[in-house]
Amino acid sequence: MQVDVVTAVHASHAAFLPAAWRSLLDQSHAQWRWVVQIDGPPDEVRAVLTACAAMDDPRVVVASHGTSEGPAVTRNVALGRTAAPFVQNVDADDELEPDALAVLTTALIDHPGAGYAVGHARDLMADGLLVDHPLPIPAGVLPRGALLPTWKTSPTEYRVPVHPAGVMWRRSLLLALGGWSALQGMEDTGVLMAASAVVEGVLVDAPTLRYRRHAAQRSKQTSKFAGGGAQIALIRERAAVLSAFPPWNRV
Repeated sequence: MQVDVVTAVHASHAAFLPAAWRSLLDQSHAQWRWVVQIDGPPDEVRAVLTACAAMDDPRVVVASHGTSEGPAVTRNVALGRTAAPFVQNVDADDELEPDALAVLTTALIDHPGAGYAVGHARDLMADGLLVDHPLPIPAGVLPRGALLPTWKTSPTEYRVPVHPAGVMWRRSLLLALGGWSALQGMEDTGVLMAASAVVEGVLVDAPTLRYRRHAAQRSKQTSKFAGGGAQIALIRERAAVLSAFPPWNRV
């Protein structure tokens, strides 16, 4: 099954792209295409991709829109360039585990009623060490609405039950939800909670994402509670509205 892997990138994170590219080359699932969308000036990003030979691979398609719009808009522009039934996000500074595409596509094929699949995320430290984190929910089918009650959003304890940046989506569900949410630093959490409100998902019992920890990462720069409380309330309210609708059915 074909998968389009979407990466939004700006110049400050261009140096991480070769590692993301190598993680795609290592995939046990070979039917993928890398849809890279450049946010802001493109020259540095294109130079990095050229130097690592990614631009020589016909499976790599790169585009830029010239202006600086942020990750949500950039991912959605990339989404408009996809065509595969499954869409996998990978941030420019992260990596996919070697079996990520294989286990996530298998999960969606085996569970035709599921709209998304996600695995475990491991922190990738600067020294290359991978740090596992136990999840608060068991692997298997995630019933409709299961994620919202397990999303901890107090100022003293913030935790999303699964890592929203490593989700594989049915493209038709992403389109139905309007793509990634127009939020600051929570665009992937917003769409994940909306998805959970309308359809079941699958949590696979395997690591699929390597989440790089570094000083420049955006999640460290934007506090969830410096104006984020209103965003959290909006995500929760939207999920409550969606949960009252009939369940989403794939087309």
